[in-house]
Amino acid sequence: MRVIAGSAKGVRLGPVPPGVRPVSDMAREGVFSSLGPEVAGARVMDLYAGTGAMAIEALSRGAEHATLVERDRVALRAIRDNLARARVAEAADVVGSDVLSFLTRDDNLLEAFDLVFADPPYAMEQEDLDALVAAIGAAGLSGPAWRVVLTRPKRSSTPVIPLHWLAARRLSYGDTLVFIFREV
Repeated sequence: MRVIAGSAKGVRLGPVPPGVRPVSDMAREGVFSSLGPEVAGARVMDLYAGTGAMAIEALSRGAEHATLVERDRVALRAIRDNLARARVAEAADVVGSDVLSFLTRDDNLLEAFDLVFADPPYAMEQEDLDALVAAIGAAGLSGPAWRVVLTRPKRSSTPVIPLHWLAARRLSYGDTLVFIFREV
């Protein structure tokens, strides 16, 4: 895996920890092409961060700050290593937590973010996925141009989304579907 564009373009990220399925370079490139200039200056949340590749790509492309949430200790070490490799660690906070626990905390301040990446495990049950999307919606994004980027396997059904969200884009790469949601 490598950083595709921006200040860290070409930086090779470290080995992928066991059990982590990162978003492919091709899918990341498609997502960031779709987001375009919305990334510059954005405050980014990366849920199920895995290797940190999505947040690192955003920071490389000019995002102001990123918060990466991951519960696996080996993945947390990989994220910190990758942030250092890309020389963007000073613009990032790494949180060791279960995503749903983090989203339902009183102090998570999700409204402070413009862009949320959620790349949950492909094996996640539909009811858990729906709970995740509901928790993101309930936590409240309030920026003028917020986006939620959700990755799913092609074989999964479309998640139930909050009423104030619109599926702005649906992208397909290999066995990955990417939904980009925005406010209606």
